[in-house]
Amino acid sequence: MENKSAWLLIAIGASLWGVIGVFVTYLYEVGFTPLEVVAVRVLTASIFMVPYVLMKNRQLFKIKVKDSRYFIGTGIISIVLFNWCLFSSMRESSISIAFILLYTAPAFVTILSRIFFKEALTARKLTALLVTLIGCSLVIGIFSSSTASISLYGLILGLGSGFFYALYSIFGKAALSKYDSLTVTVYTFLFATVAIVPFSGLGSKLSTLTDLKVLGLVIGLGFLSTMLPFIFYTKGLQYVESSRASIIATIEPVVASVVGFFIFNETLSTWQYLGMIMVISSVIIVQESKKQKANRSQQFDQAGA
Repeated sequence: MENKSAWLLIAIGASLWGVIGVFVTYLYEVGFTPLEVVAVRVLTASIFMVPYVLMKNRQLFKIKVKDSRYFIGTGIISIVLFNWCLFSSMRESSISIAFILLYTAPAFVTILSRIFFKEALTARKLTALLVTLIGCSLVIGIFSSSTASISLYGLILGLGSGFFYALYSIFGKAALSKYDSLTVTVYTFLFATVAIVPFSGLGSKLSTLTDLKVLGLVIGLGFLSTMLPFIFYTKGLQYVESSRASIIATIEPVVASVVGFFIFNETLSTWQYLGMIMVISSVIIVQESKKQKANRSQQFDQAGA
């Protein structure tokens, strides 16, 4: 596959993640709570993921019991809490702001990687952190009118989604050292499903789920904005460096903002749009080129020789 085709797959995947706000907002309108929407997403994703992995390679389901701790991290601590914060943030503020604050995740990854993996805080990473901080300050409406700004609770939810999303990289890095990416993904959703569905109150919505419109929203959430983008993104990653893929994926908050504007009439101030650009730019800044990584690795090897 040519790089251009792989880039397109990644962009499509990220765009499909970006339209998730449509399904979430309409599910709110028919009476679903953020917790119930999280339960619906992980449950339907599991329903679609399990047959897919079985068809690909049933051996991918084999894991050691002691390694369940990795999936408690990726599925419960990260995915459940990340989704709850993101969906709650959408309701508290807007789709646009929620997705912009979600993209503080790379900044959190930088900080957490320093703490847990002792990764160096390079000038590039520190610059990205500063740009993220300034961008978030603009996004929350520090220079906007009170009607355009968001509440403290909305800010905490938005940053929480970025933080818990970042934790997926930390837990996932450990899991991926032992298991295939498909194994990590399917068990992440399965653990999340087992953890949240019994306590979500989703049972009270069984009659609602028989409505074709609601069922369509649920399928859209679980398949179109979860399962399908995962397949596209993973396929693209086979031919594109992860650092480049993450840059391409910054189309996600842009798509979310466009969806919010055209479908739900959401608007941001000029300062907030500038903040969005800065947050997205920080994701690009923090990426190191292949040549820079090689040079840094060579310097490390020379120092250790």
